[in-house]
Amino acid sequence: MKKLEDMNLMDDFLVYSLTVHKLYGEKASRYILECILQRKIRRLTVIPQKPWPGENPEKHGIRLDVYLDEEDGELFDIEPDNNSSTNDVNALPRRVRFYHAKIDAGNLAAGEDYSKLRNVVVIFITTYDPLGMNRMVYTIKNGCVEVPALPYEDGARTIFLYTKGKAGNPPKELQQLMRYMENSTLENAQTAGLARLHEMVTELKSDREVGLAYMKSYEIEQYIRSEEKAESLLQLLTKYRAVPDDERNRILSEKNLDVLNAWYEDALSKNAQYLEAKSRAKSILLLLEDFGEIPEDLQKRILCETDLEILDFWLHNVRRAETLDDFVKKTAL
Repeated sequence: MKKLEDMNLMDDFLVYSLTVHKLYGEKASRYILECILQRKIRRLTVIPQKPWPGENPEKHGIRLDVYLDEEDGELFDIEPDNNSSTNDVNALPRRVRFYHAKIDAGNLAAGEDYSKLRNVVVIFITTYDPLGMNRMVYTIKNGCVEVPALPYEDGARTIFLYTKGKAGNPPKELQQLMRYMENSTLENAQTAGLARLHEMVTELKSDREVGLAYMKSYEIEQYIRSEEKAESLLQLLTKYRAVPDDERNRILSEKNLDVLNAWYEDALSKNAQYLEAKSRAKSILLLLEDFGEIPEDLQKRILCETDLEILDFWLHNVRRAETLDDFVKKTAL
């Protein structure tokens, strides 16, 4: 568990706690937005972790980290993101597309004209390079493929900010903010604006209520993750064997995430062995078909075997056998 005092603004809990704080929230949010957009920001309304559920329980929903409504202006969603796995990075453009769709759908009342749809800026701040060109700023807007210079304004804009990016001559103020967000220390708060931001962050970390909220959020997160891991484990186990009720209940009642992760890794290894055993068993049966019809009990015996050494022994002998009886004799099946 990461200590609150060691957190940076790239950590979800800290940036959320800062931007919704009753004293610091709007000031901090405005400063961050003005650094990013390089313009003055009007009065902001901060909406804590705005959720947009799916249309029904089977549909995907979203929960926005920092959702900001500018008075007579734009809507902003700021998402600090440390998920640098290959799958997460590859899916990022489609994730952003989904965020835009959910925000738009939630901001146009029934019967309201499409011209009333607000401008929306989704901002992802990442510790990895999302598009691979070492830029600190990538601004994405829709346009015409055939005529790139053709004006096309649909009010949707996405900004990817890579904290370590160098290319593109990013504004110095933005570079300093990105450095501070990734490593929120006094040494990285060398401007007047960042010094004020750091004071807010420091006060926040020493706030007893924030500390208690962090402990509670951690417990809730661990509980949710343990439930998700237990369900994933059961799904994996049922791929290669039946799960007795007592084992199912033990898995579902386990709340220690480390234990569940260990069980999952073990099941993953056994599942891989099961799939490999099935593959070898099918190869043996395919070769036996050259000898004619295979007795049903022999088929079941071969398909039920999961010991890879035994399967390798059978595979070796089926290639040497001249008849089905010869194979049975060589393998004592």
